[in-house]
Amino acid sequence: MTSSTDEIVAGSVLSADAIRAAIGTQKPLLRDYIDLDAQVQPNGFDLTLASVAQHSGPGVVGQSNADRVLPDLADLPFDAEGWIDLAPGCYHIVYNEVVALPLNLMALGRPRSTLGRIGATIHTAVWDAGYEGRSTSLLAVLNPDGIRLQKNARVMQLVFMTIASPGTVGYSGIYQGENIKR
Repeated sequence: MTSSTDEIVAGSVLSADAIRAAIGTQKPLLRDYIDLDAQVQPNGFDLTLASVAQHSGPGVVGQSNADRVLPDLADLPFDAEGWIDLAPGCYHIVYNEVVALPLNLMALGRPRSTLGRIGATIHTAVWDAGYEGRSTSLLAVLNPDGIRLQKNARVMQLVFMTIASPGTVGYSGIYQGENIKR
């Protein structure tokens, strides 16, 4: 069986039409989205804010994965109207959407421009081909007066790119399947 992304030229960025087609496949590219029409963009897909946590303790990155230690996280609550006020600092955020990349696609995440305009940004890693999960990122609040975010706000755009020579094995690291209830 072929996916809707098999016909796309290698090395290209998926258009809105290609993203919609890939969402409509037997194994959807994205699921658990809030508003498909608002989230599909001309050259990507906006991910929405599910939760915010603060780092509590140190993290460790060693030479091998066995030496990796993630810091504890303290979940921060949204108020009764679904808003959260964040002081300057760094925060661990989780998205609502589950991303399921086929072996011929990878993705890069970029903060929506409004975040930069209010004094915040998102730092993220590459979404490797074969990754499936509800991903997380680092939200950095740089505005000295802080920012205010609403639950389910669109905060980052995921841009999908085709791979010139897809491998036969995709991502198999410890974050495979993260934040998905099975």
